[in-house]
Amino acid sequence: MNYLLIGLAALTVVIVCTAVSRRTGIATPLLLLVLGIVASYLPAVPDVAIEPEFILAGVLPLLLYSSAVRLPVTDFRRNFGMITWLSVLLVVLSALGVGLAIHLIFPAIPLSLAVAFGAVVSPTDAVAATSIGKRLGLPGRLMSILEGESLVNDASALVTLRTALAALAGSFSFWQALGEFGRAVLVAVVVGALVGFLTSLVRGRVDDPVLNTVISFFVPFVAYLPAEELRGSGVLAVVVAGLIAGHHATRRLSAEARAFDASNWATISFVLESSLFLILGLELTGLVARAQAEGGLGQVVAIAAITLVLLVVLRALGVGVAVLFRNRSGFLRRTEQRIEATEQWLSGAAPETERQRSRTESIRRSVDRHRADVAFERSEPIGRKGALVLTWAGMRGVVTLAAAQTIPVGTQLRDTLILAAFGVAVATLLGFGSSLPALIRRLDFPDVSAQDSREEFGALLRSLGDSAVEQLGPLDDQIVDGRPLDPAVADRMRSMVDAFRERRVVANNSEGAADQMAEIYRRYIAALREALVEERSIGAYRSETYAKAQRMLDALETRGGMSGLT
Repeated sequence: MNYLLIGLAALTVVIVCTAVSRRTGIATPLLLLVLGIVASYLPAVPDVAIEPEFILAGVLPLLLYSSAVRLPVTDFRRNFGMITWLSVLLVVLSALGVGLAIHLIFPAIPLSLAVAFGAVVSPTDAVAATSIGKRLGLPGRLMSILEGESLVNDASALVTLRTALAALAGSFSFWQALGEFGRAVLVAVVVGALVGFLTSLVRGRVDDPVLNTVISFFVPFVAYLPAEELRGSGVLAVVVAGLIAGHHATRRLSAEARAFDASNWATISFVLESSLFLILGLELTGLVARAQAEGGLGQVVAIAAITLVLLVVLRALGVGVAVLFRNRSGFLRRTEQRIEATEQWLSGAAPETERQRSRTESIRRSVDRHRADVAFERSEPIGRKGALVLTWAGMRGVVTLAAAQTIPVGTQLRDTLILAAFGVAVATLLGFGSSLPALIRRLDFPDVSAQDSREEFGALLRSLGDSAVEQLGPLDDQIVDGRPLDPAVADRMRSMVDAFRERRVVANNSEGAADQMAEIYRRYIAALREALVEERSIGAYRSETYAKAQRMLDALETRGGMSGLT
């Protein structure tokens, strides 16, 4: 009963803080963190200590999967270089840099333990940053980089931590560590890809949307547990599975199943993320007491301050180098030259066999995709403003504290390092998190005008409509149940196609030839979905535009008509 009351009280606090956040503009994680810290010093509040394995194996897979299925694969692909640099290379460099500095300044801390501490504080948590960015209209590309980084960096940090702890036990070899890192990544990618693809196939055959969503709750753990058993990165496997599942959802799942998925996963993510930030604050008193008994708070403050300065400097350098290299590497010029050369080859190509025609068409799609990538790079460059936001958004969160507590019990200065990691997380969340809104407002990123947004959306709908008509062929040639299409149904469908292209409302309320109308309507919606998948793989439009078109098609499928097009 006590646990039930505590849970209800925590949920009430989360709801109240969320309401206050929407009125004040302060990010909910920051409010929950501060409230948790204040509450931890109240005599009536018991000490809170959550098992790190519960967070790393029980909560983190759910949160990562929920975020991964929402991140468009095209956005992840286009920002792959920046995401990889920030979430893998910068994490490892930060762990080594912080570890070496802490060991030199505090010789009592062994180098391997110091590197383990560096791995603990190296991954960023984008929850607070993205909640602020969405509210203030941060450019979509920066949001994608932050979300992609937070998906992958937990994996690289935990693998680095595992390697450092192995060295602490006296079994370290550089080449062995490098091999283990590569093995962990390879196993994670293979397991995650298999789980993502196979579960998408299974869920595509389940008609009940409730049961479908229940199955999705198992997917993160089906990816995580085998990867960990095979000495791979379980969290990276979850991310890969989520990206693949989200990519296949449009084609394999019904609109109703996706709606159930989105609603339930949004609820789970909200409750888990909010609860973890509250717990992060509530754990403070117990950590302080144990650190004081171990050697005093002065050393804790010194370690946390040095670490914080190093992390800020390393992140600023890392982001700056990545942006500078990207902007000056000649990547766009070389890509444009390859596109031009390929187009010249295509103009003279004369495929004769079906295999040659298929290969030529595949090359054309690749050219379209690369051309869209170049246009995207020119329309949404990162620049100095973007680099500053990426640097300032390097906040740490609950994963840092959970990972710190995996340091073996009995290790010298264990509680001191855990409290220092807590201090780094709190300082970045409160310091950078509270000042990030003002920074974004001051940088004044340009907004996409409503007119441009409408025009882009209209262009996408016309393209989808044309592709669907081309795929289906002339309506007069359609056969349903062995019979030609009724002329009245064909006329009705033509008016619906025109309505879709022009975003007018035409309801599907035909009374004659109802079975034929339902079947041809289903075919048309399926063709529109295939066209949307193809367009999204190319990426000529913004992700927000594709998402809007996706919502429209879902509405058409569930309502059975052309309502909701305005």
